[in-house]
Amino acid sequence: MRFALGRHPVRGLASLVAAALLPLAALATPASAYSPAPIAAHHRAEPPVKLGYFAQWGIYGRGYNVKNLVTSGTAAKITHINYAFGNVTGGKCALTDAWADHDKAFTAEQSVSGVADTWDQPLRGNFNQLRQLKAKYPHIKVLWSFGGWTLSGGFGEAAKNPAAFARSCHDLVEDPRWADVFDGIDMDWEYPNACGDSCDASGPAAFKNLMSALRAEFGPKYLVTAATTADATPGGKIDATDYAGAAPYLDWFNIMTYDFFGAFTAQGPTAPHSPLYPYPGIPQQGFTTADAIAKYRAKGVPANKLLVGVGFYGRGWTGVTQPTPGGTATGPAPGTYDAGVEDYKVLKTTCPPTGLVGGTAYAHCGTTWWSYDTPQTIAGKMAWAKLQGLRGAFFWEFSGDTAGGELVTAISNGLA
Repeated sequence: MRFALGRHPVRGLASLVAAALLPLAALATPASAYSPAPIAAHHRAEPPVKLGYFAQWGIYGRGYNVKNLVTSGTAAKITHINYAFGNVTGGKCALTDAWADHDKAFTAEQSVSGVADTWDQPLRGNFNQLRQLKAKYPHIKVLWSFGGWTLSGGFGEAAKNPAAFARSCHDLVEDPRWADVFDGIDMDWEYPNACGDSCDASGPAAFKNLMSALRAEFGPKYLVTAATTADATPGGKIDATDYAGAAPYLDWFNIMTYDFFGAFTAQGPTAPHSPLYPYPGIPQQGFTTADAIAKYRAKGVPANKLLVGVGFYGRGWTGVTQPTPGGTATGPAPGTYDAGVEDYKVLKTTCPPTGLVGGTAYAHCGTTWWSYDTPQTIAGKMAWAKLQGLRGAFFWEFSGDTAGGELVTAISNGLA
């Protein structure tokens, strides 16, 4: 999760997916050698998880409040929220922005309840808004997510004393002021025993040990989850950590099946950031959703503990002349908040899709080239997830959707 952000087809899978993904069938390609046979959706014991990340800082420049989940119709279509992010520092869980979390006063217009916060009420901020949301939509469970792309550097220290770290997290999440708000905790460690924004050398067992300590501290009724890598290359990030060993302690894994490609390679080649399947000319083998999910399953992580990830944004380049994937570029395309990144709600009108590849969409507009998921491609991904018997899906993050929540609708309908 960003903070800011030799193949053998499986017998029978191609025909099943082709039927499910029409009109995407012509662009689908067989799953990789890692993929076991699909599991029928009706074999899942649990209802599907439909989880979205609420970015704590979205209340600032983006102007996206918890109330937007109500006005967009999104709240009725999700099951879980990951509140992002808490910090990991000094071997402990910690607040990142106390004012946004529990102090900011929301006006009546901004508030889920329609009542303005007062100066003397015990809890304000996003936490109180989440409390109001849960009162209105009691089916929603909220997890507090810690770490993320820029805040994962502290996990190495935390891994030195997992029990003490877990106690600190419990003390913070279960603070009497907001204990009723949270139903679980999520660890967004990017990446254990590997490199992301920072590098970690805590060893392949550190992640498992941390998850074991968290489960022991929070108990069996509390949700304990983790956001994890989708790098299925041989010797890549999935191989760096004992994720299967951690599986007994986690309710599910949020597999970050996006950001495979982007303008962090500024001159290209252009490629979709979240392909479902490999396709001819893909720049890196092992960088697809199918590869990632299959590798976790091959290592022994149960399918019903895996969530497929969807990005509610696109990644793009500028200086592009080739309309199809594989072209060169001169740099990242301009974006509202970050170069090379733009929300779906913007791209759907400023640069609508011009093609499909690997089960996702791309768009060539003038000299810019973007890739992103649409309601159509999300429907295909959800159909695939059901065929694989996965627990559900998650996405980053709410504010990238349209005002009417069309991407959330596609996830909800697709997993129904």
